[in-house]
Amino acid sequence: MDAKRSLLEKIRDGSFALLTPNEIAKKLRLKGKAAAAVENILASLVREGELLSDLKGRMGTAEQFGAMRGVISGNERGFGFFVPDDPAFSDLFIPHRALRGAYNKDTVLAFPKSRRGLSDEGEVLAVLQRGNRELVGTFRRERTGGTLHPDDRKFCDDVFIPSDRCKGAADGVKAVARIRSFEGRMPTGEIVEVLGESGDFFVEERALIRAHDLKEQFPEEVLAEAEHQAKRSPLDDLSGRIDLRNELIVTVDGEDTRDIDDAVSVRKEGGKFYLGVHIADVSHYVKWRGAIDNEAFSRGTSVYFPDRVLPMLPTALSNDICSLNEGVPRLTLSCFMTVDERGKVLEKRVMPSVICSAHRMTYHEVTAIAEGDKAMREKYPDMIGFVETAVRLTRILQKKRSARGGITLDVKEAKILYENGKISIPDYERTISHEMIEQFMVLANESVAELMTQKGMPFVYRVHEQPNEEKAQDFFTFLREAGVRAKFDPSDVSPKDYQDLLRSLEDSPLYSLVNRVMLRSMMKAAYSPENVGHFGLASACYCHFTSPIRRYPDLCIHRIIKESFLSPEKTREKYKKFVTEAAVRSSACERNATEAERDVDALYTVAYMQDKIGEEYDATISGVTSFGIFAELANTVEGLIPIETLPDDSYEFVEERFLLRGMRNSFHLGECVRVKVAEVDWGTRRVQFRLLLQDGGR
Repeated sequence: MDAKRSLLEKIRDGSFALLTPNEIAKKLRLKGKAAAAVENILASLVREGELLSDLKGRMGTAEQFGAMRGVISGNERGFGFFVPDDPAFSDLFIPHRALRGAYNKDTVLAFPKSRRGLSDEGEVLAVLQRGNRELVGTFRRERTGGTLHPDDRKFCDDVFIPSDRCKGAADGVKAVARIRSFEGRMPTGEIVEVLGESGDFFVEERALIRAHDLKEQFPEEVLAEAEHQAKRSPLDDLSGRIDLRNELIVTVDGEDTRDIDDAVSVRKEGGKFYLGVHIADVSHYVKWRGAIDNEAFSRGTSVYFPDRVLPMLPTALSNDICSLNEGVPRLTLSCFMTVDERGKVLEKRVMPSVICSAHRMTYHEVTAIAEGDKAMREKYPDMIGFVETAVRLTRILQKKRSARGGITLDVKEAKILYENGKISIPDYERTISHEMIEQFMVLANESVAELMTQKGMPFVYRVHEQPNEEKAQDFFTFLREAGVRAKFDPSDVSPKDYQDLLRSLEDSPLYSLVNRVMLRSMMKAAYSPENVGHFGLASACYCHFTSPIRRYPDLCIHRIIKESFLSPEKTREKYKKFVTEAAVRSSACERNATEAERDVDALYTVAYMQDKIGEEYDATISGVTSFGIFAELANTVEGLIPIETLPDDSYEFVEERFLLRGMRNSFHLGECVRVKVAEVDWGTRRVQFRLLLQDGGR
């Protein structure tokens, strides 16, 4: 055995594990050139990926270091956090030196080293995969070329651009740089696209779209195939479908909805409700692993911005042949549910169908009918009984879900409108019609997931795991210190525990505060091939079935459902591996889309608030940090009140209590305050407020 292989085996079997080259040479009683040769051999084993080395120079395997695979979440101040792939392990704080050239979104191997305050400190051993190959930022000209300052503040270094790779970019423009090398003091790259003048609103929006690597255009072959499919007549494909064109079936959406993929029907006979949820049969027009499907898999989801949508499917499908437009026949997959007056589903089935939507209803119109609006009832006389029955069923389903322990968090969602060049952000509103459609869709999603689970089909579930013990314990501690008696066991919390807690606080000033902290304590929902239930909905079995135009998991399971009718065994074999791929990809795409939508919404919010500087509002403290507090207006606009602008005091940030505590003044989550709009910052996409003191101070 040669020296290289012998050294490798000695480290792998533990004899020389986690020793430095110098220590290994001493064990071998080697000095001078022989010791240097050992050091060179070990260095080559690290370069070849056979061994890993830490900052102390110790040699070992990933297992010997206790290394885990995960992703780096960077910070503009140079340090980062390691987020393990395995959710059973906690995040690690990584000092700048211990990142060893790893940047935000990089997949790495890292290991825990020591405790640092309340968190574990770690070190990166190796970068396995780069998370950023292209970056968007502001280009700055220099004598030897230039640098790109990334918009992503989590990417803490500039990118050096040599003079021959600047692509004529002028100083101060927004540009896209492709990184060619991560070696050296800073990454080196080249300009691949100039977006326009920095500070221009639509250039900034386009920069955010590029930064999240979202696709604005479809490949020509995808567009051509979509156009071909859109020319097919639904009436030529009715074989094996139940004909529902004479049923009163309607769609209910927002006024600005761009694609319509769900419709409902409801009636009551003999003490039973007959609910139908009819979903666009997108899979009829999108062949599995065809050009359109491959593109949809890559995109994972449609992404919605105030002025545009980046659709998962070409508009020939999403806005035309697959959209359940009023008065035209459309192919659907229908979930029929028979529900008793206690909310129990007595029977459920799924069938291919054809419908003709009688009305394109809006939430506003349905709510008006439910509230007895005379003009709206005269406009839609056939909808009066429909809406009354639907409202009654909605109340029953609400009560049933509540009894089961479903958690209803009172958390607002922003609604930013962009029409005729103007931005508006109306006050948050949630009506009975919103609740109606949500309850009907949730019931259909549960019913479909249960049916396919009973059949033993491979599937893409929508899962929401139980809060881990550490987060539940932090929440429990917060409640105790806030003076709230919590009766749940943090090691095994249930949805009903959380629901009971919220109910007990409905008339308490702490209600809003507990809502917010509870949300932070919960896991993120995701897609999975394994059914682990949905904690928030208190559902043992759940999926996303109702939006195949805009979500890939829905499209995937539509195929599984339909093919399982014809050949269960073939369907199991065909999709047993693919559902894992679809779940992983769709979860990643959803996270990215959500971040992009939030970033663009923040951009629009800054633009909207720009001409409101100096105006005063009532607000609620929505976030507490070491550098200040965040306050939220009734329309969900959030602004920062920097700590240096707060009443003169010495403040301490009490993280576990979401409290900024001073000698004379304290600020906590959920507290009502009065604020004035101080300024807007386009660079950080942040609104800044100034706290207005009440009479007599605080």
